[in-house]
Amino acid sequence: MSQLTEEDRAALREKYLEERDKRLRADGNEQYLEPTGQFAHYLDDPYVAVEEREPVTDEVTVAFVGGGFAGLVTGARLKQAGIDDVRIIEKGGDFGGTWYWNRYPGAQCDTAALIYLPLLEETGHIPTEKYTHAPEILEHCRRIGSHFDLYDNALLSTEVTDLEWDDVACRWIIRTNRGDEMRAKFVAIGTGPLHRPKLPGIPGIDTFAGHSFHTSRWDYDYTGGDPAGGLMDRLADKRVGIIGTGATSVQAIPHLARACGELFVFQRTPSSIDIRNNHPIDPAWFASLEPGWQEEWLMNFTTLQTGGFTDEDLVMDGWTDISQRIRDRTIENGDLTPEGFLAAYHESDDEKMNEIRSRVDEIVKDQATAAALKPWYRQLCKRPCFHDEYLQAFNNPATTLVDTDGRGVESIDETGVTAGGTHYDLDCLIYASGFEVGTTYQRRSGFDVTGVDGVKLSDRWADGMRTLHGIHVHGFPNAFVVSPTQAANLISNVPHNLVEAGATIAKVIRHAIDNDAAEVEVTAAAEDAWIEKLQAGGRTFGGAPDCTPGYYNNEGQDRGPAGLLNSLGYPDGPVAYFAYIKEWRESGAFEGLEFR
Repeated sequence: MSQLTEEDRAALREKYLEERDKRLRADGNEQYLEPTGQFAHYLDDPYVAVEEREPVTDEVTVAFVGGGFAGLVTGARLKQAGIDDVRIIEKGGDFGGTWYWNRYPGAQCDTAALIYLPLLEETGHIPTEKYTHAPEILEHCRRIGSHFDLYDNALLSTEVTDLEWDDVACRWIIRTNRGDEMRAKFVAIGTGPLHRPKLPGIPGIDTFAGHSFHTSRWDYDYTGGDPAGGLMDRLADKRVGIIGTGATSVQAIPHLARACGELFVFQRTPSSIDIRNNHPIDPAWFASLEPGWQEEWLMNFTTLQTGGFTDEDLVMDGWTDISQRIRDRTIENGDLTPEGFLAAYHESDDEKMNEIRSRVDEIVKDQATAAALKPWYRQLCKRPCFHDEYLQAFNNPATTLVDTDGRGVESIDETGVTAGGTHYDLDCLIYASGFEVGTTYQRRSGFDVTGVDGVKLSDRWADGMRTLHGIHVHGFPNAFVVSPTQAANLISNVPHNLVEAGATIAKVIRHAIDNDAAEVEVTAAAEDAWIEKLQAGGRTFGGAPDCTPGYYNNEGQDRGPAGLLNSLGYPDGPVAYFAYIKEWRESGAFEGLEFR
């Protein structure tokens, strides 16, 4: 482990702030564009042809909006609880959520599959590798849907446009873009943050005359190849540009580098690239796992990743590595105060990031390119990336890194891109600009929710999200939200949050049905008490003020009171929250809820 002097650490602080300041923008999230107007086709589904059907006007017991992991896990738990009348409504042509849309070359999970893929024990699936690729993840989503008969009543290629509570009938009215007007006794919403693409607000973006697409709608008809990694042979004579170097780009660029006649990677901020070290899963070893193994692995990872102790590290990845370093350094320093923990965090992170920057020098042959690929911020300021081919791609003579020194691309015109005063002629321009995260819940979901007395959720949350457990909202009976926020807030492995929320919702709905309750709703007092508890704890998701801008820290802008509410987590951390919520739902008391 390299040793850094206080002077070294001070120099790093100064360098980090200098690099952050280059990238700060007053427009924050407003720098991005919605894919509307001439870009509206970026939202189209390229994978299925939507078939005409008659509008649906029936009634179901439970309707779930969103067919990703949140809907699949909750649907599975409802089925296990004996509630068969479940309908998932999904805008994509199949289940999968973000894994339905993201079929770009190289896409794979960056958290180990044994804890990332939910319901492995229930479905009997053995992941083929430690970090499975997108086609296998999509297939697992379909497997869950089939195993729990969730396809039987699903409405696919259907977007919810409005949810309205009928006070008299105690039912939710659900309207969609297909003319449906159905009813449900209970509704749950799990639309997630990673499905609505955003575009960079670069001057002239609407003038490019070449071919363009967003990574979440990869155009294999143009590029050739396929989601399984087949060579994109139609790019062999093309000059291709890609804007963005986040997690998506890190996975796609090695495939583009092998295929393109010329590839230009336009970078504002480099990602942190740690070792991936992927490997196949041995079926014989997998068969040796005892029943209940997945819950054990989930809690083992969560415990270690949040600084706790276990007898062994079952997952052994980059997430648990940095956390254990910080934990062990805290103990080594002998200062267990919050200030001592912060000092240990800084020391451990400095060493880890120096290792990551040194790795760039070891791999990338061109010194100028290597220097530009080094991340100058703390590892958790942006989502860490793990890859063993990304840095190597820049050794390909046909691949050019266009580093903008934090300024971003200057402009786009009919023939290409200008960055750093140089114009790059392009045949194809790919936007790896990510998804909307910092915008309002209603904008990301695409609809509003009208509760008791005509109050809209957008108004109720105008000053910030308010819930009990991140699930229940006062004034919106028989409705449930599935989100990590105001609950465990475990961002390193989001599906763990969804598994717990799904189990909780199924228990509440089962209890309501068994007790002939027409309505279940959180009391105002319980909701207020939960928010006060979270605010007093002050545990939030988001990078520190000295972090380089990104979606982790609201693009470097002050989150304000509403943004703070929208990022709160359980004060004692994810492990304590998961233990708390399990006891809460298993007790049968459902403290804070009213069953009427």
